[in-house]
Amino acid sequence: MPSPQVHSVIAQSMSPDGIIAVRGQNRGLVLYPCLSSLRETMDTVLYEFRTAIRTSNASLLASTITPAPPAHDPGRLYAILRSTNSYSIEADVRYGLMQNNREISLTKARSAAWLDVYIAYYKVVVVLLDAEEKTNQGKLLEADWNRVYEAWKELVTTLIKGFNAGHFEGWTTPCLYVAVRCLREFAIKADEANTRTKGAITFNSGLQDDVVGALDKNDKLEDAARVINRIFGLCISDRASLDESRKWGVYYITNMMFKTYFKLNSISLSKNILRSLNATASDLPNFALFPKSHQVTFNYYVGVVSFLDEDYTRAESHLAAAYRLCPAVPFAHKNRALILTYLIPCRLLTTHVLPTPSLLAPYPGLQQLFGPLSACVRRGDLAGFDAALVAGEADFVKRRIYLTLERGRDVAVRNL
Repeated sequence: MPSPQVHSVIAQSMSPDGIIAVRGQNRGLVLYPCLSSLRETMDTVLYEFRTAIRTSNASLLASTITPAPPAHDPGRLYAILRSTNSYSIEADVRYGLMQNNREISLTKARSAAWLDVYIAYYKVVVVLLDAEEKTNQGKLLEADWNRVYEAWKELVTTLIKGFNAGHFEGWTTPCLYVAVRCLREFAIKADEANTRTKGAITFNSGLQDDVVGALDKNDKLEDAARVINRIFGLCISDRASLDESRKWGVYYITNMMFKTYFKLNSISLSKNILRSLNATASDLPNFALFPKSHQVTFNYYVGVVSFLDEDYTRAESHLAAAYRLCPAVPFAHKNRALILTYLIPCRLLTTHVLPTPSLLAPYPGLQQLFGPLSACVRRGDLAGFDAALVAGEADFVKRRIYLTLERGRDVAVRNL
C-alpha cells in the first residue's frame, strides 16, 4: 500500500514454542500466540484487534471484522457463536477490548466505538451461519439473506459513524474495504433470495457481472449503492494529512461503486463518480502511488464507460493502461480477458489493428468471439464478416460490443 500506515500480512510461520509470526509489509514481525494456545472464542478476535491497534497493522485489523474464517482457523465463526450470546456479548467484548489497554491506549470514546463494531459483528455471525447452513442443506427458501444484509449494513453504519466522529484513524481505512465488498455481496445474495421467493428468474452470473447487470429490480443492491456512496464521500472529503488520510481508499471504493452500478445496469451513474474525482483531483495522492490492483480496476471501468459513450480514443487509453498494469499471471487471467474484450474492438476502430493469433491463444473465449471476424477482416471477406457477426450476435450484444464491431466492416472494405 502507498500509505506507510497501511499494511498487509504477507508471511506466516509457526515456531516450535507455539508462536505465529506475522510479517507486516512495513512493520516487520508481529508475534502472537497460536490459536491452539488460546480459547477459540471471541477472545481470539479481540486479541488480534489489540495486536493490530498496537502495531498499526491494517490488514490484521480488517481481518477481525471479515465475515469468513481465516485459513488457519476454519472453525472461528462457529467458535464465536458458541463463546457468547446476545445477552453477554456487550460485557464480553468490553472486557476483551480493555485487556492490557495500557499497551494500546484506547480512549473511552474509541473503545466505545470499537465495542459497537464488534457487537454488530457478532450479530452478523449469528445470522450468517444460520443462512449458510440452510443454503448448504438445500433449504434455499428458508435462508434469510435479508437478515444477513441488514445485520452487515448495521456494522457498516457503525463504522461510518466511528470514522465521522474521528474515533478511527486513517490507517484503519482497509476496514471500509471489507465493509463495502461484503455489503455488495450480501445485497446480491439477498436480492437473489427475494427473486427465488417470488418465483422469478434468478440473476445471471459470470462474465457479464462486471459489465452487463441483471434486468430485475435489485432493492438491496440499490440500497447498498447508496451506502457505498456515503463511504466514497467519507474518503474523498477527508481533510487529514495524506499520511493519515482516508483518501488512500478512494479508488478502491470507487471501483466497488463501478461494479455495483454496472450490476444494476445504471452505468450512467458512474459519470457522477468521475466528476467528483475530477473536481478533487488536485487534493488526491498521485494516482501512480495507489496499489496496482486499484489502478487496473479503475482504468478498466473508466475505459468501459468511455467505450459505451463511443469515446473510443479515451477508452483505448484507459483499457491499454489497465492491460499494461495487469500482471500476466494465472490469477489475473480473467481480468486480462475482460480488458481485451473492449480493447480489441477499440483498436479495430481507432488504429485498425487486429488481434494476433498469439494474443488470442491463451483465451479460448476471446478466440471464439474475435477469431472469425479478424480472419474475415484480414481477407476483406465481407460476406464472411457479416456471417461471423450474425453467428456471434448474442454474445456481442450481451457484452455491448455489437455496434462497435459492426463498424469494423469498413476496415474489411478497405482490405478488398
